[in-house]
Amino acid sequence: MGRTTVFLTVLAAVLFLGSVAAYPKQSARQKRSVDLNEVYSMIGSYRLPKEIHPTSYRLELQPFIKEGKFKGRVKIHIVPTDKTDRITLNVHPDLQISHSDVRVTQLDSSPTKEARPSGMLTVNVARTERHTKRPWYIIHLEQILDVQDLYEVDITFSGNITTNATQGFFRNQYKDTSGQEHFFVATYLRPNHAQRMFPCFDEPAYKATFNLSVTRPRNYTARSNTPVEKTEDVSGEPDIVWDHFAQTPQISSHQLALVISDFESISPTTKVNEMNGKSLDIRIWSRKEYLETLQAVPDKVVKIINYLQDFFNSSILVPKLDIMAIPMYSASQASDNWGLMFLKESELSSTGVWSTAYQIAYQWIGQFATPFWWSDSLVNEALNSYLASMTTLEIYPDELEGKWPTTALYSLYYEFGKRFPFSRINGIRQDATAAKTALVFRMFNYTLGNDLMQRSLRRFIHNQWREKSRTFFADDIYTCLNDVANESQKLIPDLTLNNIAASWINRDRLPLVTVTRDYGSGNITFSQEVYLRDRPQEPSEKSKYTWYIPIVIVSQAQLDFSKTVPTVWMMKDADRSLTIKDVAANDSFVIVNPEEIGMFPVNYDSRNWGMLAKFLQGPEREKIPVLTRAKLLHDAWNIAYAGDLCFEIALNMTLFLKEERSHVVWEPVFPMIDHIGRRIENSCVHLKFEAFIRSLLKPVYARLGEIPRPGEPLWKTQLRGVTKNFLCKAGYEPCIKEAREQYKKWMANEEPDKGNPVAHEFICPVFKWGTDDEWDFGLKRVINFPVNSPERNKSERTYLLKTLAGCPKDASKIKKLLAETILGKNSDFTDADIHLIFSMLTGSATGYTTLFNFLSENWDEIKLKFQDKKHLWDGIVNSATLSFNTQDGYDMVSELYVSRQGEVETTDAIIEKALKNIKEETQWSEENLPVIERWLTANLSKEDLDAIAAASTATTTMAAPHAG
Repeated sequence: MGRTTVFLTVLAAVLFLGSVAAYPKQSARQKRSVDLNEVYSMIGSYRLPKEIHPTSYRLELQPFIKEGKFKGRVKIHIVPTDKTDRITLNVHPDLQISHSDVRVTQLDSSPTKEARPSGMLTVNVARTERHTKRPWYIIHLEQILDVQDLYEVDITFSGNITTNATQGFFRNQYKDTSGQEHFFVATYLRPNHAQRMFPCFDEPAYKATFNLSVTRPRNYTARSNTPVEKTEDVSGEPDIVWDHFAQTPQISSHQLALVISDFESISPTTKVNEMNGKSLDIRIWSRKEYLETLQAVPDKVVKIINYLQDFFNSSILVPKLDIMAIPMYSASQASDNWGLMFLKESELSSTGVWSTAYQIAYQWIGQFATPFWWSDSLVNEALNSYLASMTTLEIYPDELEGKWPTTALYSLYYEFGKRFPFSRINGIRQDATAAKTALVFRMFNYTLGNDLMQRSLRRFIHNQWREKSRTFFADDIYTCLNDVANESQKLIPDLTLNNIAASWINRDRLPLVTVTRDYGSGNITFSQEVYLRDRPQEPSEKSKYTWYIPIVIVSQAQLDFSKTVPTVWMMKDADRSLTIKDVAANDSFVIVNPEEIGMFPVNYDSRNWGMLAKFLQGPEREKIPVLTRAKLLHDAWNIAYAGDLCFEIALNMTLFLKEERSHVVWEPVFPMIDHIGRRIENSCVHLKFEAFIRSLLKPVYARLGEIPRPGEPLWKTQLRGVTKNFLCKAGYEPCIKEAREQYKKWMANEEPDKGNPVAHEFICPVFKWGTDDEWDFGLKRVINFPVNSPERNKSERTYLLKTLAGCPKDASKIKKLLAETILGKNSDFTDADIHLIFSMLTGSATGYTTLFNFLSENWDEIKLKFQDKKHLWDGIVNSATLSFNTQDGYDMVSELYVSRQGEVETTDAIIEKALKNIKEETQWSEENLPVIERWLTANLSKEDLDAIAAASTATTTMAAPHAG
């Protein structure tokens, strides 16, 4: 799912193994409503003084759309909570204020005080100032304001409509089919862009009502959070009118929304269910020519609203919901303001449910109830991701089959199992944490029950309604869950959901649970340690943390996967292991953590693994649900990769795949094929491993069929694509033949630089298995790529360059590319291109070996070439030395180190680090390659083994594709 994400998003993407370059995307990465990478940078920014709170805004806006300007007036009612002689507001430096027109007035006193005869009293303004370092506008007064009295601040202002970005009060345009240009203006006020449009208290916790009035062209429509109450003519302006909107509920400044456009709308054919005698009015808006594309959206939205209303037992508490498909919408995330949402056209027209449900969930948690500060928005995102998944499973479960929770969860296992999580891309840390938090809610749903989750979140919403501020801290949600759990006696004493959640969320690690059965005593022991996938695995690191872990057990005698209440909890601060009476007979297996209830892989003793492997090959295999079958396969391979399980056991767990029909179970197979394949590529085992891949995948490809059928499910299309891709990489001749035939059509084109007609899936096989001429043609397309061409996207060139470097098995092709880009004088290749090439070459043994030889042979020339580009010199040394994983590789790098020691300041440290890494990787190879080879030899057919023996006589640089 995906950037949620779906997280499925979300986090989907975001975190999927980037090494599998041609893996078909399951869904676009879904952006969250509040971009955490942006707002987390604001946490340390200056906050407004706390002496003043707003209660209401009366805001008048007059946009001049074609001129790109606006002017306005705002009257803010405020109440001092402490004595002060100044009023501090947020005002962006670009917003112009008429200082002489700033007025402060004391309004009528409260009924308990004596009323003034005039009803109002002017408060003299001594001076105004703009803070030099903060976006503050400070009004200095000649008197101290009375605590708890009501005052009005009256400010006139003007500004420029944003035309180069989707933020603040922005303008954009689109062209219709006749070429006519249409302008529109809209707001995007998150996270702190309201101050670009009007003076305000621009922090989430400051809530107030808004009475908004705007001018618009008579032939346009204005929409805001609430309906229009009244429309008036503008004196002397026959083509302009005033729209006065109904007062909003109390909202934060960033929740205010406005769009003025010539968009048209459609309504659903069904109605939102009434709540408290009222029904929510739904309208979907877009440019006229796009409405046909959105015909199915209104009824989909009604289904989502009805599900969430029932879930929360609450409406969104505003009378209408407008959802706008915004053309040319460049914001990285949707804007889900209360009663008025803005989405990209492609997002709203998507046939899926999840992404729409994710945005709509914000109407309750995010709009009705608002995070107190941006640091609390992470739990908001995570909870809405969970709710979107629940909604989708109810409305259209096929959409998430095989994606939730596996897409995010497998990526989290991969990232958190690294030696240094997020060492390359720190920006995904918040995405990963949000994904992990969503899975914590899923864990609670299993261990406490869906009914308890629903009752807890209903109570949370109803509690928010009773609180005037309607703001929450992250911990408030867990507290509400905890209260209901205690009332239902679903928690053991001294265990709180707040503490359980914290043990999972606040760490960049996940646990590994090892299950050891004592078949003599009848006991079963569970131990926990940090899950590490990469070497080295220092004992101190593996014992660094502990978690609260729910232990759910299913035995072979009772394969009931509906019972998800934990048998026992492993406690965070207790011993790392606990022992209970075994729940299964000696000749029966157990499965711990079925359906991925918790975020942890599970290792077993070899006897239990053996019984599992045997059962999965039997006729009752499908009594184990697909997600649990996938988990068993995924855990076995990854734990073996980490060195905690014999590879023979992990490979035995693949034997049932020849009968496996579920795409969900195949999901973890492809990343592991890729990872193991890269580790053993430079060994004698690799030809056998490729034969194993072909034998594994050919039946799958045959069942799927080569040609997609109309109306086939999305999973089938995706599985066919990834299966074909891996068969091509493994030298499956029919696939390679098709790729080369498609590629030849491009080569025959008289103007090949006008466009690339070859599907991406065919490029890599051609560069890997094809001729020098085919590869040279690709290189020429990169060199001749048209600059500033409206028809060609630069990403096409990037993809070609990546595959030119990363796919060939022929060292001569790579050497030619390096000579052209590094030693050549071709200005078509930038420093970024060269870095990309280095990065891609580390992905294959042919790549990094050729790069190492090239560096060794041309050391002095390359050093001179990069003498003023330290980043490139360090990059080539690191890429050329770091990836070896055999003793031969260690010897090669060691020899280079001795011969070149002390020549360049940073080089020694880079190579020393590489040598240490190679030594660790070599140990992995020495431990596992003999085991893998023995298993492959025992399980491959005689035909495959004979073909491998024949292929082994070929030269190492001219490996040929294998027959199907």
